[in-house]
Amino acid sequence: MLEQIITWLGSLEFWSWWILGLVLVILEVFAPSTIFLWLGISAGVVGVIAWIVPDMRWEYQWILFAVIAIGSIAVSRLFLKKHPGVEDNITLNQRGVQYVGRHFTLTEPIQNGRGKIHVDDTQWSVEGPDMEAGQVVNVTGVDGTLLIVEPVTKN
Repeated sequence: MLEQIITWLGSLEFWSWWILGLVLVILEVFAPSTIFLWLGISAGVVGVIAWIVPDMRWEYQWILFAVIAIGSIAVSRLFLKKHPGVEDNITLNQRGVQYVGRHFTLTEPIQNGRGKIHVDDTQWSVEGPDMEAGQVVNVTGVDGTLLIVEPVTKN
């Protein structure tokens, strides 16, 4: 059995590495991290090297694959730690936060600290000092689904 595995490993050619790399990259689509991506790229690189140097022994090919894979994963982890990326929409699930700094008109007066404003197609409850309906307010914060407002003063 061991001899068959060694014979099979010794018969791998450059295109076998490319197929392995393709399978690993496809597997990456279904995985929650980027580990398989780097393994797939490493297999592709070993395939290119095996194509350029066709007499390379299979043991060296696997060692080269391991070294490139570990190196690429380590470099990607270091890079991502220093450059974590920018969320393009960090307030996606915090709808009220999107309104901080914007001005709206009260649709219901604020009485005893509570009132309402109309934002797009939604009524929002607001909290702030007592004011009459029609007053323009500035959203200064959010408390759950309650917007914190203050009157806009005209200078």
